[in-house]
Amino acid sequence: MKSDLHAALKKYFGFGEFKGLQEQVIKSILDQNNTFVIMPTGGGKSLCYQLPALMQEGTAIVVSPLIALMKNQVDAIRGVSNENGIAHVLNSSLNKTEVKQVKADITKGVTKLLYVAPESLTKDEYVEFLRSVKISFMAVDEAHCISEWGHDFRPEYRNLRNIIKRIGDNIPIIGLTATATPKVQEDILKNLGMTDANTFKASFNRPNLYYEIRPKTKNVDSDIIRFIKQHEGKSGIVYCLSRKRVEELAQVLQVNGIKAVPYHAGLDAKKRASHQDMFLMEDIDVVVATIAFGMGIDKPDVRFVIHHDIPKSIESYYQETGRAGRDGGEGHCLAYYSYKDIEKLEKFMSGKPVAEQEIGHALLQEVVAFAETSMSRRKFILHYFGEEFDNETGEGGDMDDNMRHPKEKEEAKDNVAIILDVVSKTNAKYKSKELVNVIVGKSNALINSHKTDTQPFFGVGKDKEKSYWMALTRQMLVAGLLKKDIETYGVIKLTDEGKNFLSNPTSFMMTKDHDFSEDNTDNVITASKGSGAVVDEQLMKMLKDLRKTNAKKLGVPPFVIFQDPSLEDMALKYPISIEELSNVHGVGEGKAKKYGKDFVKLISKYVEDNDIIRPDDMIVKSTGSNSGIKLYIIQNVDRKLPLTDIASAKGMEMPAFIKEMEAIVYSGTKLNIDYWIDEILDEDQQEELHDYFMETETDKIDVALDEFDGDYDDEELRLYRIKFISEVAN
Repeated sequence: MKSDLHAALKKYFGFGEFKGLQEQVIKSILDQNNTFVIMPTGGGKSLCYQLPALMQEGTAIVVSPLIALMKNQVDAIRGVSNENGIAHVLNSSLNKTEVKQVKADITKGVTKLLYVAPESLTKDEYVEFLRSVKISFMAVDEAHCISEWGHDFRPEYRNLRNIIKRIGDNIPIIGLTATATPKVQEDILKNLGMTDANTFKASFNRPNLYYEIRPKTKNVDSDIIRFIKQHEGKSGIVYCLSRKRVEELAQVLQVNGIKAVPYHAGLDAKKRASHQDMFLMEDIDVVVATIAFGMGIDKPDVRFVIHHDIPKSIESYYQETGRAGRDGGEGHCLAYYSYKDIEKLEKFMSGKPVAEQEIGHALLQEVVAFAETSMSRRKFILHYFGEEFDNETGEGGDMDDNMRHPKEKEEAKDNVAIILDVVSKTNAKYKSKELVNVIVGKSNALINSHKTDTQPFFGVGKDKEKSYWMALTRQMLVAGLLKKDIETYGVIKLTDEGKNFLSNPTSFMMTKDHDFSEDNTDNVITASKGSGAVVDEQLMKMLKDLRKTNAKKLGVPPFVIFQDPSLEDMALKYPISIEELSNVHGVGEGKAKKYGKDFVKLISKYVEDNDIIRPDDMIVKSTGSNSGIKLYIIQNVDRKLPLTDIASAKGMEMPAFIKEMEAIVYSGTKLNIDYWIDEILDEDQQEELHDYFMETETDKIDVALDEFDGDYDDEELRLYRIKFISEVAN
């Protein structure tokens, strides 16, 4: 057998050796057994069904959810044979003539692999036809689509078992997936009716990947730019949740000298393909993408994967980070985390059916646990996929921020016993959030309905924070003292080990979780130098004083010179030339030239006196992405067109339009909107507002609204402020 198999491998694919479990899987398929393969992306999954299909008579049907993926695979198989008909797709993209050709090739016995979408298999004419020819086996690729607990559930996958039965009674079934928690595996086997299958599971450990989580602050773009520049010339992917964010970030990277392109489903197919090719051919270094990217891409030397937004599940995170370091070389996986993003994702779910929401929340809570944990990230991920890992002996044991910068541990034996005791006494009916509420003594409707709030143990741990008990619960789950019951969306139960611990407590060393709350900046993780930028408070104070002095000299209010956000940005980036200053937030060239000299002088002296290592790559340029709109506004205000017309021509509501005008005048360009102001405010009103803005310390509109107590509305005040800044400052 060995010689036959190896000869076929050499003949069709040119490889001398099989990888990992491939050989065992192929033998199982050739012996006509139902077979289930769990193998991480990049592990050589597709070869497991391609080779036996080429070696057997008949046609193997491969069910796949993505048309693009099918096409890639068909092209690849056609490449190993001189028969074009050796592989075909059968889906909605074919016309009648093409369908006829496919059927003819199958009937002749030329076609060894037929790729279909599940929908195609529901068509009677296709079922009839497939019943009349020899089918070697059915392969269900991306089998996790069957399970509602899979991260990519497709209802049409649910019915595959019945469809296969219609085509033939004893066709062997091969299920394949690149990601599966124990629950999803069980779902797949049950649903495909193959609980007797030979199951092959490869390890999910990717020892060459380094996992790191950083807090997501206002300066996330600067941080990403800095990271990419430290990895100059290397290939990387940045994932964002929304198309809009993808476009913005790609522009910011380009403006800052990074070769980057956007990629999302909103681009036309031609552009998508060209951006993908540029990445493969290394004409560009970075792709900024929604998760639509990378499905069919097999670039072995992606050196970093950055998550600008945290994904919806550990599976997604694992799959997306898994695009790094496929060649076994370096792969840095960096994700930015803030709880705000999790709340956003929860909001997205609110319209969905309850069961789906429950699943979504359970999956999200795992992501929160992963981000906030201080234990080994690798151990956490592998535990999630049902795999044991020992950091001492396991490969890649120190490859994450928590292992490189460990937090101190403390003995938690007694508190572990408290949690186990409460789970036991409440008959294991709470999820972790509720369980912790019981321990700290916070009641809610659910807890009251079980009368748990009247029990003597209610509030037994109220001397400690909720976050402490959450962290300890998570670590006990990974240690195997507790387990989550997935059927009930994550209710916490005792394991046998947990019961043993209760009767015979032993030492349990707990690490404290990271605190990612907004006000906790002392916790910025510094895995690589300078992540998480913080404003230099001392410099900020000096800049404010200088602004005040200069404002007095010029007889204008301080905000006319620079607004606070601009000063903050200076105290972050240390610009020491007029050119650098004009790239600071809200400054622009005109303003930098007019007011910047003293500021630049002060900053360079400060940098010298305090031996500050200036982040030279950190003068992050803003994109000027809407410079087109700005130009349009300036030209049409010059022509004295009604502001409402200019706004509606650009499809903008008035508040957004006013914001664009503010950006123009605050960065030092004049806008003469007198013709419009004269229409809406009489002379006395204009004089009153002029005096107000001259004398006030702040240009904040809500302060002005209070001051005038209803005499002017928000829009009038903002428009007058534009006139004021334009005349007095520019």
